[in-house]
Amino acid sequence: MAMNSLKDVYLDQLQDIYSACKQSLAVTTELGRAAKDQQLSEALIAGGQGISKGMDQIASLCSDHGIDPTGEHCKGMEGLVKEARSHALEEDFGDDDARDAMIITQYQRMCHYAIAGYGCLVAFANRLELDGDAAVLKTCLDQSYEGDRHMTDIAVKGGVNAAAA
Repeated sequence: MAMNSLKDVYLDQLQDIYSACKQSLAVTTELGRAAKDQQLSEALIAGGQGISKGMDQIASLCSDHGIDPTGEHCKGMEGLVKEARSHALEEDFGDDDARDAMIITQYQRMCHYAIAGYGCLVAFANRLELDGDAAVLKTCLDQSYEGDRHMTDIAVKGGVNAAAA
Protein backbone atom coordinates (compact mmCIF):
# COMPACT_ATOMS: atom_id res chain seq x y z
CA MET A 1 0.00 0.00 0.00
CA ALA A 2 1.32 3.42 -0.92
CA MET A 3 1.72 5.86 1.97
CA ASN A 4 -0.03 8.96 0.64
CA SER A 5 -1.36 10.47 3.84
CA LEU A 6 -1.16 10.42 7.61
CA LYS A 7 -4.21 8.15 7.57
CA ASP A 8 -2.27 5.61 5.50
CA VAL A 9 0.62 5.78 7.98
CA TYR A 10 -1.83 5.43 10.87
CA LEU A 11 -3.47 2.32 9.43
CA ASP A 12 -0.10 0.76 8.64
CA GLN A 13 1.08 1.38 12.18
CA LEU A 14 -2.10 -0.09 13.69
CA GLN A 15 -1.26 -3.31 11.87
CA ASP A 16 2.38 -3.05 12.91
CA ILE A 17 1.56 -2.68 16.61
CA TYR A 18 -0.84 -5.63 16.37
CA SER A 19 2.01 -7.72 14.98
CA ALA A 20 4.36 -6.44 17.69
CA CYS A 21 1.87 -7.40 20.38
CA LYS A 22 1.29 -10.84 18.90
CA GLN A 23 5.01 -11.56 18.82
CA SER A 24 5.68 -10.24 22.31
CA LEU A 25 2.78 -12.19 23.82
CA ALA A 26 4.40 -15.59 23.30
CA VAL A 27 7.79 -14.62 24.69
CA THR A 28 6.24 -12.78 27.64
CA THR A 29 4.54 -16.03 28.63
CA GLU A 30 7.86 -17.88 28.28
CA LEU A 31 9.63 -15.25 30.39
CA GLY A 32 6.93 -15.58 33.06
CA ARG A 33 7.46 -19.33 33.24
CA ALA A 34 11.24 -18.91 33.46
CA ALA A 35 11.18 -16.29 36.23
CA LYS A 36 12.16 -17.56 39.68
CA ASP A 37 10.83 -14.54 41.58
CA GLN A 38 7.11 -15.07 42.23
CA GLN A 39 6.22 -11.37 41.96
CA LEU A 40 8.05 -11.17 38.62
CA SER A 41 6.36 -14.30 37.30
CA GLU A 42 2.91 -13.00 38.26
CA ALA A 43 3.65 -9.58 36.73
CA LEU A 44 4.67 -11.18 33.44
CA ILE A 45 1.51 -13.30 33.39
CA ALA A 46 -0.52 -10.13 33.98
CA GLY A 47 1.54 -8.42 31.29
CA GLY A 48 0.59 -11.16 28.85
CA GLN A 49 -3.07 -10.65 29.69
CA GLY A 50 -2.64 -6.91 29.08
CA ILE A 51 -0.97 -7.55 25.74
CA SER A 52 -3.83 -9.84 24.73
CA LYS A 53 -6.39 -7.21 25.71
CA GLY A 54 -4.48 -4.60 23.72
CA MET A 55 -4.50 -6.91 20.69
CA ASP A 56 -8.28 -7.21 20.96
CA GLN A 57 -8.60 -3.43 21.06
CA ILE A 58 -6.27 -2.95 18.08
CA ALA A 59 -8.15 -5.64 16.13
CA SER A 60 -11.39 -3.80 16.83
CA LEU A 61 -9.92 -0.50 15.60
CA CYS A 62 -8.62 -2.22 12.47
CA SER A 63 -12.05 -3.69 11.84
CA ASP A 64 -13.62 -0.24 12.25
CA HIS A 65 -11.29 1.00 9.49
CA GLY A 66 -11.88 -2.00 7.23
CA ILE A 67 -8.38 -3.44 7.45
CA ASP A 68 -7.01 -6.80 8.54
CA PRO A 69 -4.98 -6.44 11.76
CA THR A 70 -2.55 -9.09 10.51
CA GLY A 71 -1.59 -7.10 7.41
CA GLU A 72 1.92 -6.25 8.62
CA HIS A 73 4.85 -8.06 10.22
CA CYS A 74 6.78 -5.99 12.76
CA LYS A 75 10.47 -6.57 12.16
CA GLY A 76 11.41 -4.40 15.15
CA MET A 77 9.58 -6.59 17.64
CA GLU A 78 10.84 -9.68 15.83
CA GLY A 79 14.36 -8.58 16.74
CA LEU A 80 13.44 -7.77 20.33
CA VAL A 81 11.76 -11.16 20.77
CA LYS A 82 14.83 -12.89 19.33
CA GLU A 83 17.01 -10.95 21.78
CA ALA A 84 14.72 -11.81 24.72
CA ARG A 85 14.85 -15.50 23.93
CA SER A 86 18.62 -15.45 23.36
CA HIS A 87 19.56 -13.41 26.43
CA ALA A 88 16.95 -14.46 29.00
CA LEU A 89 15.86 -17.96 28.03
CA GLU A 90 18.63 -19.67 26.07
CA GLU A 91 21.61 -18.11 27.86
CA ASP A 92 23.32 -20.28 30.46
CA PHE A 93 22.77 -18.76 33.90
CA GLY A 94 24.43 -20.08 37.03
CA ASP A 95 22.16 -17.91 39.15
CA ASP A 96 18.36 -17.62 38.93
CA ASP A 97 18.42 -14.09 40.33
CA ALA A 98 20.69 -12.96 37.48
CA ARG A 99 18.26 -14.56 35.01
CA ASP A 100 15.38 -12.65 36.65
CA ALA A 101 17.30 -9.38 36.22
CA MET A 102 17.84 -10.22 32.54
CA ILE A 103 14.16 -11.13 32.13
CA ILE A 104 13.18 -7.70 33.41
CA THR A 105 15.68 -6.06 31.04
CA GLN A 106 14.32 -7.87 28.01
CA TYR A 107 10.68 -7.31 28.93
CA GLN A 108 11.26 -3.60 29.46
CA ARG A 109 12.87 -3.30 26.03
CA MET A 110 9.71 -4.72 24.51
CA CYS A 111 7.61 -2.37 26.67
CA HIS A 112 9.57 0.63 25.46
CA TYR A 113 8.98 -0.40 21.86
CA ALA A 114 5.24 -0.65 22.57
CA ILE A 115 5.29 2.75 24.30
CA ALA A 116 6.88 4.32 21.21
CA GLY A 117 4.35 2.67 18.90
CA TYR A 118 1.30 3.54 20.97
CA GLY A 119 2.57 7.09 21.50
CA CYS A 120 2.84 7.67 17.76
CA LEU A 121 -0.58 6.14 17.17
CA VAL A 122 -2.18 8.39 19.79
CA ALA A 123 -0.60 11.43 18.14
CA PHE A 124 -1.76 10.32 14.70
CA ALA A 125 -5.32 9.59 15.90
CA ASN A 126 -5.50 12.98 17.60
CA ARG A 127 -4.29 14.76 14.45
CA LEU A 128 -6.80 12.82 12.33
CA GLU A 129 -9.54 13.74 14.84
CA LEU A 130 -10.26 10.07 15.53
CA ASP A 131 -11.20 10.77 19.13
CA GLY A 132 -12.53 7.29 19.89
CA ASP A 133 -9.40 5.66 18.49
CA ALA A 134 -7.20 8.09 20.41
CA ALA A 135 -8.94 7.21 23.69
CA VAL A 136 -8.48 3.46 23.13
CA LEU A 137 -4.86 3.89 22.13
CA LYS A 138 -4.16 6.20 25.09
CA THR A 139 -5.42 3.47 27.41
CA CYS A 140 -3.05 0.99 25.73
CA LEU A 141 -0.21 3.50 26.06
CA ASP A 142 -0.95 4.09 29.74
CA GLN A 143 -1.05 0.34 30.41
CA SER A 144 2.32 -0.08 28.68
CA TYR A 145 3.82 2.67 30.85
CA GLU A 146 2.35 1.02 33.94
CA GLY A 147 3.82 -2.36 32.98
CA ASP A 148 7.22 -0.75 32.54
CA ARG A 149 7.03 1.05 35.90
CA HIS A 150 5.91 -2.15 37.61
CA MET A 151 8.97 -3.99 36.27
CA THR A 152 11.22 -1.22 37.57
CA ASP A 153 9.58 -1.54 40.99
CA ILE A 154 10.12 -5.31 41.00
CA ALA A 155 13.76 -4.83 40.01
CA VAL A 156 14.52 -2.11 42.54
CA LYS A 157 12.02 -2.24 45.40
CA GLY A 158 11.16 -5.92 44.97
CA GLY A 159 14.80 -6.81 45.31
CA VAL A 160 15.53 -8.65 42.06
CA ASN A 161 18.54 -6.47 41.27
CA ALA A 162 19.83 -6.69 44.86
CA ALA A 163 19.52 -10.47 44.83
CA ALA A 164 21.32 -10.66 41.48
CA ALA A 165 24.16 -8.47 42.77
